[in-house]
Amino acid sequence: MSETRFYKKIALSLNINEKQVDAVVGLLDDGATIPFISRYRKEMTGSLDEVQVANVRDEIERLRVLEKRREFILESIEGQGKLTPELISLIRYAETVSALEDIYLPFKPKRRTKATIAREKGLEPLAQIIFEQGKVDLEEEAAKFIAEDESTTPSVATIEEALSGARDIVAEWINENAEARDKIRNLFKRSATIKSKVLRGKEEAGEKFKDYFDWEENLMGCPSHRLLAIRRGESEEILSIHIMPPEDEAIDILVNQFVKSNNAAAAQVKLACDDAYNRMMQGSIETEMRMMTKELADEKAIQVFADNLRELMLASPLGQKAILAIDPGFRTGCKVVVLDKQGKLLDDTVIYPHEQNKIFQTKQLILAWCDKHKVEAIAIGNGTAGRETETFIRSIEELPKSINVIMVNESGASIYSASDVAREEFADKDITVRGAVSIGRRLADPLAELVKIDAKSIGVGQYQHDVDQYLLKKKLDEVVESCVNKVGVEVNTASKQLLTYVSGLGGVLARNIVEYRNENGPFKSRKDILKVPRMGEKAYEQAAGFLRIANGKNALDKSAVHPESYVIVEKMATDLNCTIEQLMTEKEFRKQISLQKYVTEKFGLPTLNDIMNELDKPGRDPRKSFEVFKFDDSVHEIADLKVGMKLPGIVTNVTNFGAFVDIGVHQDGLVHVSQLSNTFVSDPNTVVKVQQQVMVTVTEVDAQRKRIALSMKDNVASAPVSKPAQNNNKKGKPEPPANDFASQLAALKDKFK
Repeated sequence: MSETRFYKKIALSLNINEKQVDAVVGLLDDGATIPFISRYRKEMTGSLDEVQVANVRDEIERLRVLEKRREFILESIEGQGKLTPELISLIRYAETVSALEDIYLPFKPKRRTKATIAREKGLEPLAQIIFEQGKVDLEEEAAKFIAEDESTTPSVATIEEALSGARDIVAEWINENAEARDKIRNLFKRSATIKSKVLRGKEEAGEKFKDYFDWEENLMGCPSHRLLAIRRGESEEILSIHIMPPEDEAIDILVNQFVKSNNAAAAQVKLACDDAYNRMMQGSIETEMRMMTKELADEKAIQVFADNLRELMLASPLGQKAILAIDPGFRTGCKVVVLDKQGKLLDDTVIYPHEQNKIFQTKQLILAWCDKHKVEAIAIGNGTAGRETETFIRSIEELPKSINVIMVNESGASIYSASDVAREEFADKDITVRGAVSIGRRLADPLAELVKIDAKSIGVGQYQHDVDQYLLKKKLDEVVESCVNKVGVEVNTASKQLLTYVSGLGGVLARNIVEYRNENGPFKSRKDILKVPRMGEKAYEQAAGFLRIANGKNALDKSAVHPESYVIVEKMATDLNCTIEQLMTEKEFRKQISLQKYVTEKFGLPTLNDIMNELDKPGRDPRKSFEVFKFDDSVHEIADLKVGMKLPGIVTNVTNFGAFVDIGVHQDGLVHVSQLSNTFVSDPNTVVKVQQQVMVTVTEVDAQRKRIALSMKDNVASAPVSKPAQNNNKKGKPEPPANDFASQLAALKDKFK
């Protein structure tokens, strides 16, 4: 099967044309990255975006794996001397792995089976007679296979033993029939149920899986999060799982295909159908279904994680501000650091705002540092003592109103503070100081700080430890790479970790850039980047457009215009008799440009339009403007919550069954998918995103189990209102949540670790 045929298949499945597929595959094979292809090779790809380019890559990889397996199977069967033109045709045109494996099954090396033993006894001719279902005296035929003595072949002693052995062979033929397996596989997809049962004696240990102690539902209708939960129960030896369609329907399918007569031989084939299904086919296809549904569940869960991570990575940055950051705590005090506008640590100390005899001196220190370092914002981690520390800071009446006090999600900050990256950067500081630095930097630029943390540690996933870890890491790395290149990187200030994700660079070149910068001073132009050790033309081509130099010799170096396109901008400036700087700062010059005049074979209108957008707003940050958020002052812990309260919150995680929202009580609440909107919601991601500011209504509180049920119905993002919502229940009791409280919040216990 040629790659050209691959392109046709991919084009049809992705609804694009073959030329686009050909271009993307060629660029990928040549080492181009997805961000580079989608941003700087639009003329070649027909302006495919990152998602479409990634889909082409995934499909070509899948088809190449399929082709490799196809060639192996052809070689294997040919080596057995059993390859026929018909088999070649079947194998060549099989379009899925399961179809290939069904064809290969009769030729696959086998362990010793009942059918193998029957063949050794010489019963295959009898099996053939039975399978043909002709008009024969079956007992008479079977008698011919009874051994005269134990040393001869056939070596069976009775007619029933002969028939039983022959049926074993027929059952194997039925099991290995590709058409039959496909029919049963489709039955599983159509009608199979997944059943889970608690293992005897595990009721107490498996309390968190109580909902699945006796559970049954349609397999293909089982949501990914529920499937992963049930499988986790199985892996922890709490639950047993079985997947099966109606047995009588499955056997009827086989009988209808293989039983062709109404005689003794046909009766034997019917028995073989039953045996083939129950002893072989049911188990193997159940295994297939387990693998297939696990892959689907993994894919959905990984996509949820990826979507959440993207929103978190692209969260609004406060920008280059002098920040006082606090890592809150009670007993050990609060670590305080001050960062300059570039995120450099200027000072650190410990304060004790929650000790009565130290409140005055703590206030004086905060005020003094804010004045000394010209602080523009105060960042407070949202962990233990976070709300109490926020209340204390806001109570300082002398604090300038221009200084915003902002709560920051500190998930992963402790991971960073104990990492090699943090130790390398702050070798002489303890982990609490590093944690405070991370909190402050995360407010200034979430993307630049979050790249230093393993994405899996950020805590925005769903059953993340239950999915394929290789695929999860691959997907999350792609998301980080996409986000970094979407925003662009200032090469003279970026960390090694941030540079690592720039298109075409990687760890070695990122380290070399930082070392070169430290030894030679800041880069003056993009061309200077070529002086970095091991920076070849290919890597430079991939990376240059995503690297920025704010005050470079060439004004275009601070933009997303690729150096290969500078000649176009220079020609525009020459034609208008102005400088490049004037072209970028004076709109009247840009209005005079006719793009059609600059179209070439390499640079068409898509690239020219991108160039004009960049000239209009060079190096524009695509992230949204920062909006200050404030929790309701009347709630600090679960005990403060009352059913009916309307509160502001921040979405911290989105799953397939709803969204978790931080309302400032150290425990996220769950807005079940049924409570996200007044209308039906099939995908929570269409309604809410991580870091989104929302208004929620408290519908139920279980303080003992630390579970909070919330609703977004009839709520809009507005100023916080801390009063019970109107209750229309005639009995004066709160309306119950739409779904069982325990099942909605079961996952809160370990927050999808």
